[in-house]
Amino acid sequence: MGASLVTMASQKPQQNFLGIEVHSPGVGACLADAHEAELGNLRIMCHDAVEVLQNMIPNSSLDMVQLFFPDPWHKARHNKRRIVQTPFVELVLSKLKVGGVFHMATDWQPYAEHMLEVMNGSAGYRNLSESNDYVPRPDSRPVTKFELRGQRLGHGVWDLMFERVE
Repeated sequence: MGASLVTMASQKPQQNFLGIEVHSPGVGACLADAHEAELGNLRIMCHDAVEVLQNMIPNSSLDMVQLFFPDPWHKARHNKRRIVQTPFVELVLSKLKVGGVFHMATDWQPYAEHMLEVMNGSAGYRNLSESNDYVPRPDSRPVTKFELRGQRLGHGVWDLMFERVE
């Protein structure tokens, strides 16, 4: 629904934000919240993020890409639908500036492990975790409704931050 994106944009008015979401009610809610907050540094697109990255974002232009609580596709036969796969990770790498960060978060441990495996197998990134796995939730990431839901269900939350090094 974009609440965390609106919060981040309001906390950093000097920085531009682009939210991309295919769920139109979520886009509408985010737009309403951004309008109410009178944000001039936030744009929202209702479209597929892969297509936006492929066709609308110049290479080496982004300081950060954030992917918070994507659909984990719990069933093994659906795991191939997870957005964090090698082709997507390579696409993100091409859009990040050197020194740019790909920040992911999930409340589903098997997906966190999958994300870590995919990222560790991708050249051009450096894990920002001191223990080469997960980072503590940075203060810059507001707690999301999915995170709160996960906590209520007894799930942990895993943040991964990888920097583009080449």
